[in-house]
Amino acid sequence: MNTQDCNISLPRRVTVKIGSNVLTRADGMLDITRMSALVDDVATLRRAGVEVIMVSSGAVAAGRSELTGIETGRLDSVSARQLFSAVGQAKLIDRYVQLFREHRLTCGQVLTTKENFSTRHHYLNQQNCMEVMLRSGVVPIVNENDTVSVTELMFTDNDELSGLIAAMMRCDRLIILSNIDGVYTGDPSQAGSQLITRVAPGDDLSRYIGTSRSSAGRGGMTTKYRIARKIAAEGIEVVIANGKRPSILADLVCRPGSTPCTRFEASPGNPSGVKRWIAHSGSFAKGCLRVKPDAAETLRSRSGVSLLPVGVTAVEGDFGRGDIVAILDPDGRTIGWGKASCDAATASAAAGSTGGRALVHADYLYVDDD
Repeated sequence: MNTQDCNISLPRRVTVKIGSNVLTRADGMLDITRMSALVDDVATLRRAGVEVIMVSSGAVAAGRSELTGIETGRLDSVSARQLFSAVGQAKLIDRYVQLFREHRLTCGQVLTTKENFSTRHHYLNQQNCMEVMLRSGVVPIVNENDTVSVTELMFTDNDELSGLIAAMMRCDRLIILSNIDGVYTGDPSQAGSQLITRVAPGDDLSRYIGTSRSSAGRGGMTTKYRIARKIAAEGIEVVIANGKRPSILADLVCRPGSTPCTRFEASPGNPSGVKRWIAHSGSFAKGCLRVKPDAAETLRSRSGVSLLPVGVTAVEGDFGRGDIVAILDPDGRTIGWGKASCDAATASAAAGSTGGRALVHADYLYVDDD
């Protein structure tokens, strides 16, 4: 496919997540042929004027292939992953550099950890770095820095990371490439299972989602579905497709409908940059605010509402002004997250009282649709 085939209205910017099962061969080694084909697709999109951010797995597979013959059986799983990643990241990015160079394009590596999303300062630093790369015509290739991440601080998988990147960079579309065509009504290997091609805002497909994980990666369709719903609710279209198909990226972007996939339609509205950050910061909450039933109903049903002290029944945790806090209903279910306007002691003293400033202002409050 050449650039002239892209004759429709194209997205301005997309994030493409390339899963481990796309870039890994059956023997666990890196699939260079598939890498090359995907780089060809990215080059096609770049020539058409589409900015592309890649979230690429494959470092562990690249490291494993480089260390063939070296005894690693005595290492625990975390140590083995760190070793393979340390060696594999260099090999993976070097291969991408060579492949993009054939198209006269430059790529750059962005290694991140979950902690880098925990504060607004670090979040904006990452955002600025990738904005500069894109303005300079460089293709960012993002991956988790597995050499320093340990289990409790790791992303669920690169699906979660790609969602964070797509939201942070205000992309028009997130494309998640796996080794199946999308979400099915049953086991894709069984007769009678049908591909779900369109998911409208509010559609619930949870009954169709299996819990099994991929053989090469850490995630599965459960994570992909959860991330897809969350990102689509933030106004970004999400596509789950088979990264093993020829010209998959060019077909998805330039010829929609020409290849099987599952599309999650974007919800109307576009949260602010701060709210996008808050939406993905729940795992960093330093405390929680429990609210009354009527306050919970108001927060869920109306937009632009601040959380006032009168609606709060309890304050838990030790948080400071500006920290992220979870907001819970009387049953302990999460309503959303917000940026605290004061510390825990001040919030606790004000809880239940009338008057006073909002404990979480509407501009810094994200309500979870789920």
